[in-house]
Amino acid sequence: MLDYDALAARIEALTEGETDAVALMATLACEVHHSDARFDWTGFYRVTAPEMLKIGPYQGGHGCLVIPFSRGVCGACARTGEVQLVPDVEGFAGHIACASSTRSELVLPVRDGAGRLIAVFDIDSDQPDAFTEADAAALGAILSHVFSRPLT
Repeated sequence: MLDYDALAARIEALTEGETDAVALMATLACEVHHSDARFDWTGFYRVTAPEMLKIGPYQGGHGCLVIPFSRGVCGACARTGEVQLVPDVEGFAGHIACASSTRSELVLPVRDGAGRLIAVFDIDSDQPDAFTEADAAALGAILSHVFSRPLT
């Protein structure tokens, strides 16, 4: 299992004092992606218009450029504001296949200090059932800590 305490400490050290949301997203995407072999694609989709997500900083192959809130796992996370833990993407109605290698997915809402949804954090795996509730909780805590600061 991934040492989330060590990951959180690295992210805290790397992002201390940073308030630029895109810089924070880039740093988190990189650190999380390289922390675990289960993570095949790791990145952010930013809220850029009402009901619309656009690709943000990521690691891995190309992602979808635009995702409406009405489509896919990322859209479901943005629409509901709830973590999406999908053990088999083939079983998720409306899944968007940005990469044919994706077998499971974990998507978490990203909120700023005022509680506004600013993005979703998407992690894809080429392994089925790759993610756990413990992954979701630990990553959610990291995201909450980093993005609760005043952002520019």
